[in-house]
Amino acid sequence: MGAAKESNEAIKIVLFSMGAAVAYGLIHDQVTAHLCVEYFSIAHPPVFATSSPFLLALGWGVIATWWVGLPLGLGLAAAARIGPAPRLGFLELRSAVVKLMIASAIAAIISGLLGAFLVATGRAQVPGGWGTIIPPAKQVAFSADAWAHLASYGFGILGGLFLIGHTIWRRVGRPSRRLRTDAPFG
Repeated sequence: MGAAKESNEAIKIVLFSMGAAVAYGLIHDQVTAHLCVEYFSIAHPPVFATSSPFLLALGWGVIATWWVGLPLGLGLAAAARIGPAPRLGFLELRSAVVKLMIASAIAAIISGLLGAFLVATGRAQVPGGWGTIIPPAKQVAFSADAWAHLASYGFGILGGLFLIGHTIWRRVGRPSRRLRTDAPFG
């Protein structure tokens, strides 16, 4: 019974992390695909035979994020569950994963705005050498998308590593609980 509970908690952590990353990706890509569909229809491989921003965002929202959520979940599950108690469960990590997704969204917004500003004012080139292919009228929006996506991946990965490290610290780095001297029987 104990092994099944251990396994269930780890599975919940992994599945929630993957689900949170995919949900984030779906929302993020709906915004960016509607801002500049060319980011998906030109600058991505033609995996989907559509130019619909909605459908491209659905497809890429899953394809581009599950692989970030899986290692996050595996790392968190390992950090929270392997080794001696006190182990952390899914409920103790859920809000931290949600906060990571919110922080990633904030980083994406700030970065997208910065990228758009830099390209619009001529202080930066359209990312990835796409300036010769993307229509001039869409280059600022394309740049906002590219910067936002880069920030999401970077912040998500680095934030995920921080979250895993913080989870380990919560378990092993904090001072051990001392026996109360007024406790009965020791």
